Amino acid sequence: MSAAPAARRAPARRAPIHDVVWGLLDGSIAAAERRNGTDGVAVLDAGCGRASLLRPFRPRITRFVGADIHPPAAGALPYLDEFAAVDLCADAGAFRAASFDVILSNFTVEHFADPVAAFRNLRGWLRPGGRLVITTVNRRHPFVAAYLALPASVRSRLQGLVKASAADAHPLIGACNDVESVRGALADVGFEKVDVLTVGHLAGAWGRTRPTRLLGLAGDALARGIPSRRSTIVASAEA
Repeated sequence: MSAAPAARRAPARRAPIHDVVWGLLDGSIAAAERRNGTDGVAVLDAGCGRASLLRPFRPRITRFVGADIHPPAAGALPYLDEFAAVDLCADAGAFRAASFDVILSNFTVEHFADPVAAFRNLRGWLRPGGRLVITTVNRRHPFVAAYLALPASVRSRLQGLVKASAADAHPLIGACNDVESVRGALADVGFEKVDVLTVGHLAGAWGRTRPTRLLGLAGDALARGIPSRRSTIVASAEA
């Protein structure tokens, strides 16, 4: 694993949430390296979209799989070994049981129609001792709560204003989007060592235009001193 030291240097100018997630992924991959030895590390980005936070770890990954409900544009994810179009809530048989050492699900939980089923599937795809890392929006943030209270038709129009493209603007459901709901759902499907924290990330998430970024900055400032209401949840858990 000679590439590991270089791969563990976090990229410059990352958002604070990415520093947190970077640390969790680095630790999870390192644990798999110790456990597997020369067998290597298999990872799944469950909800990879158009880019993966796991990409900088590519030198340490033996099998790199991406999954999303829609296939990416041709050539968008050249660093993947495989891609599968998967409904994480419904497609329990999309991957063999105990296939992966690390699973990342980055800003997907807010879109899940059945979060408990999705978490159960993700746990089933992890090997014993494998780690799940998730990020999602926190419905207890005042701006997120106000957004989710709007009619779906209004939400869909507003989401297009802050997302980079229409392809990124998936409907928000928010069925499992506060700290206790995330922690409880992960524990209910059998995950252990569940750790959940919150960070402010509205400015980064809404940074498509200057007005939306300023609104995000205001939202981050509003909840900075109230952990339960910060905009973004980061969780990790062990199978």
